[in-house]
Amino acid sequence: MMSTFHLFAFGIYPYIALAVMFIGTWIRYDREQYTWKASSSQLLEKKWLRIGSIPFHIGIIGIFFGHLVGLLTPVEVWHLLGVSASAKQILAVVAGGLFGVLCLFGLVVLTLRRLFHPRIRPNSKPMDIVVLFLLLAQLLLGLASIFISVGHLDGAVMLQLMHWAQSIFLLRGLSGAEYIVGVHWIFKAHLVLGLTIFLLFPFTRLVHLLSVPVKYLGRNYQVVRRRARASM
Repeated sequence: MMSTFHLFAFGIYPYIALAVMFIGTWIRYDREQYTWKASSSQLLEKKWLRIGSIPFHIGIIGIFFGHLVGLLTPVEVWHLLGVSASAKQILAVVAGGLFGVLCLFGLVVLTLRRLFHPRIRPNSKPMDIVVLFLLLAQLLLGLASIFISVGHLDGAVMLQLMHWAQSIFLLRGLSGAEYIVGVHWIFKAHLVLGLTIFLLFPFTRLVHLLSVPVKYLGRNYQVVRRRARASM
């Protein structure tokens, strides 16, 4: 039996979070483009930013696309590719663990830098720190879920999570919430916190993730010539 809270958290809240994310992001881009930036603090401090930023971004990109492909690809497609639920579970544990540890290292460095560097902390907004702690909590929950997943390498829980995620995108959230009634609370907390990050997305610097400068890949090189010295 589903409780009212479970039905709201996994059948209704996903649509609230996604709606706020998409609508809020569109409004911010349309009305407040000046705020659409990462607000880089590189000019204030470079060494620790470089040490933390590179592993963090590699890890977060791997985790994002791993979740996207892993949860939203229909089971039938995996079967056609010859990938069993058990094999997919092992792949998710290994890849998720590697990218997760890499991301955790970078995120810890960036968090400590934001909190304790004498030039960075005074120039940090409260939401900058909130986002870092939310990401840190979400990452720790994700890594903790790996230890739970190792206990059921048959992929049964993974299939439940896949069915839930796909039901959300098929607009069957109310019935889809039933798929994850019995999963471990760590998975549920991971899902709710992830949706909360989506909810807060338009109000943070995370929006810059949507502004990948793809057009620069096809742009001609700029040739910069030194100015000739005037003859004496």
